[in-house]
Amino acid sequence: MTKSASPSPLSFPDSTELVGLVFELSLDKETQLYPNYATGLHAWFLDQVRSQNPQLSQYLHDGQSEKPFTLSRLNGKIDPVGKRIQLYSKHTYHWYISVLSQLTAQWLNTWLQNLPPTLNLRGVTFNIDNIAIAHPPTTYNQLLATPPTSKIALSFLSPTSFRSKGHHLPLPIPNNLFHSYLRRWNTFSHHPIDQTDFLDWIDENTLILRHRLETAKVPAGKRGSVTGFLGAIELSLAANASQNPEFYQLFFSLAHLAPYCGTGHKTPFGLGQTRLGWQQETPQIETLIATTQLAQRIDQLTTLLMQQQKRTGGTRASKICQTRATILARRETGESLQDIAADLNMPYETVKTYAKLARRALKV
Repeated sequence: MTKSASPSPLSFPDSTELVGLVFELSLDKETQLYPNYATGLHAWFLDQVRSQNPQLSQYLHDGQSEKPFTLSRLNGKIDPVGKRIQLYSKHTYHWYISVLSQLTAQWLNTWLQNLPPTLNLRGVTFNIDNIAIAHPPTTYNQLLATPPTSKIALSFLSPTSFRSKGHHLPLPIPNNLFHSYLRRWNTFSHHPIDQTDFLDWIDENTLILRHRLETAKVPAGKRGSVTGFLGAIELSLAANASQNPEFYQLFFSLAHLAPYCGTGHKTPFGLGQTRLGWQQETPQIETLIATTQLAQRIDQLTTLLMQQQKRTGGTRASKICQTRATILARRETGESLQDIAADLNMPYETVKTYAKLARRALKV
């Protein structure tokens, strides 16, 4: 089957600051994909930006640490096959994009009017069959008008984790959740809120009513791995929380921001996908088996390489070992050194040397 035309274009108001889209994708034939494909989706998206707005592309690459967009992994029928994943023809895959700033939303609006008919993921071509609104166009001012409710539920559809004292924290502690949302709010909303005071208020007033959680280890963006949580949590506020009306309102506004901005870190690489409400279905850990295997292999190789180091203090040695472990583990899944080099934004010769040094150290 040949894709003949792009889907009918969507549009939303120029005043839009936040919006989420879902792409319906299909394949003409069954194929296998490398498990760390989220980095390829990230690269494809940024390449689309670069082709139309080089200045925005440069900002998204090199700008502030809070990126004004999130990307999901593929949702659909995915099975592990050895060290790769199997995708199927005549099956719809869903891919989500959200943006968090007016500038990025305006680019998205323009891009949708001239969307390419296919998405190419390192030799695997997906047809773009349809695009729909997943999270409605809105503004930060409109989020500030979110009506309070007696409780809030959040569901985490992809592994979610926070940075904590140089490590990863795979628990939805309210302080970490709302710190994550407030960082994006303060960066993009033009209504900054004092972080310390608000998080102290969260500590004193937020109650966990129930949760359903499990963990999964996955590759973390371009280097290393992360242990994250999936599942759902339900929160409420203490009886006297409304005595601070500004923070009381902000609590609900930030909860409604969560589906747009995601939770925790590495959200442009598919981590931290979040939805309002308590999703009854248990997250399908099985679809993460191949990526979990890759993450575990990266950790294993990093540990073995660190054991070869004469000096293990500081972070330089661990970063080098983690990078070499990532290269070797991804090479073992069948990825080429050229593709890995492009993905890591490193010179090909450096990646080739790192792979050689890793093999020599491990005698593999």
